[in-house]
Amino acid sequence: MSSDAPENTGPSRSERIVEALLFASKDPLPVSEIAERLTDGVSAEDVLQKLQARYATRGVHLVQIKDRWAFRTAPDLGDALRVEMAVRRKLSRAAIETLSIVAYHEPVTRADIEEIRGVAVSKGTLDALLEAGWIQPRGRRQVPGRPLTWGTTEAFLDHFGLTALSDLPGLEELKATGMLDKRPGLTSITMGDESDSEPENEDDDDNDQFDLLENEDGS
Repeated sequence: MSSDAPENTGPSRSERIVEALLFASKDPLPVSEIAERLTDGVSAEDVLQKLQARYATRGVHLVQIKDRWAFRTAPDLGDALRVEMAVRRKLSRAAIETLSIVAYHEPVTRADIEEIRGVAVSKGTLDALLEAGWIQPRGRRQVPGRPLTWGTTEAFLDHFGLTALSDLPGLEELKATGMLDKRPGLTSITMGDESDSEPENEDDDDNDQFDLLENEDGS
């Protein structure tokens, strides 16, 4: 009998190996790294799909983040596990809008961001998003001046519970949540149109702060 065959109805050895790898890793693991630990002929993708189905009704779910996999707390249990910490981070409206532009239009240059927002992007805005680990350089555009382009990171997807950028809400979804009423600039960001409004003052924009309460849910 093969050592990878399931015992009774329990998980196979390959499933147990992948399960242990994912629980031991602090970061999502790529399929290629998981496959290296499995016996020749065993498909890492098949094992991951089986584990995902096995954990679908458990307290933790196996989720895919681009080509990486990780265990995360089941969404319906988040409130029961959340621990509020007395640590607050400030993220300006400029940073939020810049992040939205990058997510919906990546890869984008600083000039692209400024064209869509209608104001200059301060160095501090990009620095804040870099420090949060939500954006990263994506190479240089092959045009005169070779400007640096920016894109989102896997940490961005992980933080907002997205499998891929295609999971970002569309215009109608944002209208339904009321976000467009609170943030008129998001209409031009998601649609990719230039705003007809007068350019706003970047300094005033950076002073319009949003508190982000750091939550740790133990996932």
